[in-house]
Amino acid sequence: MITVVGIGADGMAGLAPASSAELRRATVIYGAQRQLDLLDESVTAERREWGQPFLGGLQAVRDFDGDVHVVASGDPMLHGVGSSLIRLCGADRVRVLPHVSSVTLACARLGWSVQDTEVISLVTASAHNAVRRGGQAMVLSRDADTTVELARLLVETGRGGSEFTVLEQLGGPRERIRTQRADAWAATAPDDIDDLNVVAVRYLPEERAGGALPDDLFAHDGQLTKQAMRAVTIAALAPRPGESLWDVGSGSGSIAIEWCRSGPGCRATAFERVAERRRRIEANARTFGVQVNVTFDAPETFEMEPPPDVIFVGGGVSQPGLMEACWEKLKPGGRLVANAVTVESEAVLAQWYSRLGGELRKFQHYKGEPVGGFTGWRAAMPVTQWVVTKQ
Repeated sequence: MITVVGIGADGMAGLAPASSAELRRATVIYGAQRQLDLLDESVTAERREWGQPFLGGLQAVRDFDGDVHVVASGDPMLHGVGSSLIRLCGADRVRVLPHVSSVTLACARLGWSVQDTEVISLVTASAHNAVRRGGQAMVLSRDADTTVELARLLVETGRGGSEFTVLEQLGGPRERIRTQRADAWAATAPDDIDDLNVVAVRYLPEERAGGALPDDLFAHDGQLTKQAMRAVTIAALAPRPGESLWDVGSGSGSIAIEWCRSGPGCRATAFERVAERRRRIEANARTFGVQVNVTFDAPETFEMEPPPDVIFVGGGVSQPGLMEACWEKLKPGGRLVANAVTVESEAVLAQWYSRLGGELRKFQHYKGEPVGGFTGWRAAMPVTQWVVTKQ
């Protein structure tokens, strides 16, 4: 049996009796050096620090002959080693004794409701994954540098006025809490930030909105699926939590970004042939705090990627061989959505519809604009859309 015991910055003194008893009866304990150092002389087990890479340590625990213990920070099931061990070894082999998490402690210190607070881990992710357009979040830091990196990114993305609180060594004798605006922290961050910290962010200005994002929030050169059509397209793509999307002919990356915003774990790869547009997609992804993998034109780079759950073709429908390559890479049960605005591209989609079925749709919308002292309707370009599920 693998027993994972959560421990706080106050060490053995803060443990529940059951957790203390487990550590005292252990023969071998794995953990990070920081957690191993919190154990007192009453724990006589052999102490083994996690090796590098981290997966090697997990495999060593998995393959251990007999009972083995792991000591982890706070709640091991909150972005912690408990979840990793269960994925690797199965729930029947892993017993978890959680401690109070840093998130719960931080919310208690600030008077925030835990259920109203997003939890974001930057332990292994890049800082732009913690950029939001409103709300509040507890950000789990990798180290002291994470606080500065995040503050600077908030400034770069127009969120420099956000409330920014760094909470260090929570629950321990060296606990410290410091609050500034994000722009002030970015400009004059203290030089004594502890590596064991979480960052509480109340994102300002508050600009959260449901549905498709306004067009003017995206950097683009005109190659942008407009808001109304974007909403229709995301509905057709029908994202589900944890699914992956290929956005082929991505342009500004708007579809990939809306996909990633749509549900937990949704991830996207954007294929774009123009280098300047690839850089623009990356900038847009940073602005909205989503993870989009940006790569070169399709279908040249298809072999570098695992098969997607869903493919969207927003550009290049009439490119010879592109639709065939997309269909070949789509996994059984996967969905494909393609939009066309030219007669040539529309003809290609009509042919595919004749062969494979699905749904063929055509959208036309109008916008009211001044005509002298009156108002008239200006038509947007009609869009033909093909939607199909691979059997």
